[in-house]
Amino acid sequence: MQRLVSVLRQDGVDKDLIHLVNVLGAACKEINFRLHQGALAGVLGSTQDENVQGEVQKKLDVISNTLLKDLLLDSGLVRALASEEEDDIVPGPESGQFLVSFDPLDGSSNIDINAMVGTIFSIYKAEAGEVSQQSFLRPGREQVAAGYVVYGPATLMVLTTGQGVKMYTLDQTIGEYLLTVPHVKINSDTQEFAINMSNQRHWAKPMQDYIDDLLQGAEGPRGKNFNMRWVAAMVADVHRILCRGGIFTYPWDRRAPEKAGKLRLMYEANPMALLIEQAGGKASTGTERILDIQPEQIHQRVAVVLGAANEVDTVEQYYRHQR
Repeated sequence: MQRLVSVLRQDGVDKDLIHLVNVLGAACKEINFRLHQGALAGVLGSTQDENVQGEVQKKLDVISNTLLKDLLLDSGLVRALASEEEDDIVPGPESGQFLVSFDPLDGSSNIDINAMVGTIFSIYKAEAGEVSQQSFLRPGREQVAAGYVVYGPATLMVLTTGQGVKMYTLDQTIGEYLLTVPHVKINSDTQEFAINMSNQRHWAKPMQDYIDDLLQGAEGPRGKNFNMRWVAAMVADVHRILCRGGIFTYPWDRRAPEKAGKLRLMYEANPMALLIEQAGGKASTGTERILDIQPEQIHQRVAVVLGAANEVDTVEQYYRHQR
């Protein structure tokens, strides 16, 4: 099996970007080790602090954020970074060539029950001039690479550099990510969906109608039965879609009507949208392509509908009919 660095070189990826991906992989190997130590390392449970999102931080949120931040800034490759756990951007050396956004530990509410979590990252080329939040506010289609590492029974890095999607499995015996799935493709049709059904009463009518029709199965207007799967960690639910198809959605709901959605555009929706599109799927808010959105701030939220292309098209039809 080929090692991550060898595959990237073979694909003609810029050597500095290869180095950066390698640094991200190294940080995630350390996060993986801490996760697998669990209670033995005293890393379970919450801190007494909240992040900029108003969410109580888990101990491993803080540890993961620190590991990524320190390794990325020490690499000399990163001009600045943005994280779910940081109020503002964190500047790096002026010589840095890249901007990196990340969710250090997506699904961290699953940590204490030993369920799947992951690290999501997004990479842009840094532009000349002084770095600020404005430097990060670029559409997702400009990403030069995106991916995630999912910490499950096996630890996998799922990565795109704009040449399709590949999956690498961490070989714990040698500490290397080895190519195990060279061409990830999502079927255009599906009979599986992922959504938090407990929020149904809060959704906008188009999403309520769409899910109602799915639940009617073969007897309803869709004419086929659907299964529902929900892990409550975006990285795990998207990983399932990349492995076996489906559609994932986290829509707007009226409990926080001033927010476009729950998931963050820069370090959750954009990297996942690039992966999904590179694998042949689609990623939308229900009304527009996620990768075309012009961000307004680094912690901006957005509604998300992604996965099987034909199913995403169907969701968009429900929204068009309600205008």
